[in-house]
Amino acid sequence: MDLMLILRNLAIILVAAKLCGLLARKLKAPQVVGEIIAGLIIGPSLLNLVVKDDFISGMAEIGVILLMFSAGLGTDLKELVKTGPVALLIALSGVAVPLVGGMLVYMGFGFGTPDTRLYEGIFMGTVLAATSVSITVQALKEMGHLKGKVGTTILSAAILDDIIGIILLTVVIGFKSPDVSPVDVCIKTILFFVLAIVLGFALYFLFKWISKHWPHSRRIPIFGLVLCFAAAYCSEEFFGIADITGAYVAGLAISVSPKIEYISKRVETVSYMFLSPIFFASIGLEVVLPKMTGKIIVFSVLLCIVAVLSKVIGCGLGAKLMRYTSKESLQIGVGMISRGEVALIVASKG
Repeated sequence: MDLMLILRNLAIILVAAKLCGLLARKLKAPQVVGEIIAGLIIGPSLLNLVVKDDFISGMAEIGVILLMFSAGLGTDLKELVKTGPVALLIALSGVAVPLVGGMLVYMGFGFGTPDTRLYEGIFMGTVLAATSVSITVQALKEMGHLKGKVGTTILSAAILDDIIGIILLTVVIGFKSPDVSPVDVCIKTILFFVLAIVLGFALYFLFKWISKHWPHSRRIPIFGLVLCFAAAYCSEEFFGIADITGAYVAGLAISVSPKIEYISKRVETVSYMFLSPIFFASIGLEVVLPKMTGKIIVFSVLLCIVAVLSKVIGCGLGAKLMRYTSKESLQIGVGMISRGEVALIVASKG
């Protein structure tokens, strides 16, 4: 492995990702959009300055693990429990309709082989399942509706359907091998989350003890990172669960720690300054535009339309069933449209 080539590629990726991210923010779009476009520009699609290799793939995988760990750290468990039943129904309907819609669009275009088409279609639907919490939060903040009734419901439902999306991804990945028993996959998934709940309580008291004995110590976020990587490894190695699920659960487990803000800031410094831009740029690096045939372009446009309408219909109907007004139901449906981190993570896993 050529060290000089690695250093050159990292420099190009980070500069391009940050510049395009800043430009996207100037245009009132999420930075992640700019970072993906940066990958398109410097990758095989246009300038061909950087080719995705094993090193970049490895760095991107670590980046996505830290991204999901940060998402877990930022989850408000109390708010999650408070709006649970209402948000859960909205989240479930908001996952089910896009899942079916994405599957039907994929199968309708006749991609894949007859043996794999259904599974690949379900995976395509899984990509559309999860709402982007970060984009949703930022949009609600800018409009001043984050703390209102509708805003709180949207936020809670977005968090829940991220969790559902991750679980769905885990189950779908588990079914990819014909040797895997559906019952075994479900049992392992349930066992993993049962153990995660038990360990969550233990970790709460552990981090409370660490915070008491080593206040304002860098050892606290270091222990958090150790837990993140250990959970990611164990979830995939021993339970067949996606590594990002383990990282997310690890973040949830210590999200109620007394030093959660301190841990989050230190983790975000590593993640958002270095590893996350590499992950998002790597998505763009994988795209080769000359391979975008007319059929794929039509499919992509139709999939985007289905992605928008399925969230409006699915989440809107769920809200209506929970006795929200027609206007509020429409607002909730529109508020759940945005896709981001989890959709990209699922796509990259594909």
